[in-house]
Amino acid sequence: MSRCVIIGGAEIKDYDVVRRYFRADDWFCYCDSGLLHMEPLGAAPALIIGDFDSHPNPDLPVETIVLPREKDDTDTVYAVREAVRRGADAFLLVGVTGQRLDHTIGNLSILLWLDTLGKSAMIVDDYAEMEIISRQTASIPDSFAWFSLLSICETARGITVLNAKFPLHDAEIGCEYQYGISNEVTPGRTATVTVAEGRLLLIKTRN
Repeated sequence: MSRCVIIGGAEIKDYDVVRRYFRADDWFCYCDSGLLHMEPLGAAPALIIGDFDSHPNPDLPVETIVLPREKDDTDTVYAVREAVRRGADAFLLVGVTGQRLDHTIGNLSILLWLDTLGKSAMIVDDYAEMEIISRQTASIPDSFAWFSLLSICETARGITVLNAKFPLHDAEIGCEYQYGISNEVTPGRTATVTVAEGRLLLIKTRN
C-alpha cells in the first residue's frame, strides 16, 4: 500500500495548506465526519470508516466499514489499525486536532504507537506539522516560525539541537518540565534534532 492519509472530522480552515502535503499515490481513508472535508480536499476515498454518529453514512460505491458506537477505539484509531493491518508503512493524519482536546491528545498518541511499529507518521493541521523523533534525525527549515520539543511519554535524554536560537547538547526533557517550547531556526540554516534515548514530539509551527 502507498502512504495512507487518514482524514478526521476536526476543523480544517485552509484546505490549500493541507493539500500541499498530498502525493499522487496517496491512499485516502475518511473517518465519519471527516467526510465533510472530502469535497473541499478534492481527494476520493479508498475507504470510509465510522460509527456515523456525527455524519450520515454516505452510501457511496466505496468500501465502507460501519463500526458500533460503543467501542474502545475511536474511529480514527480504528482506521489507523486497519491501514496497518493492510500493510501501510507511512501515514499522514489531517483533521485530527482542534476543538476536542481529548481527541487531540488521543490522536497524538497514535504517533507514538506508529513510531513503536517503525512506521513514518505525521499530523498536519492549519498551523503546524507534528511528528515523533526517536531513532531518526529531524530537520527543521527556517521557513517555520517556531518549533517545540515536548516529552509526552517518558524522559528523553541525549537531546542535541543544532542551528537554533536555543541549542541543546546532551540535554534531557521530562514530562514534568516542558522547557523545549518555541525555539527558532537560525535564519538561513536548517535546524537538526537528535535524541539518544526516549522520544519527543516535534511540533513545527508555520508563519
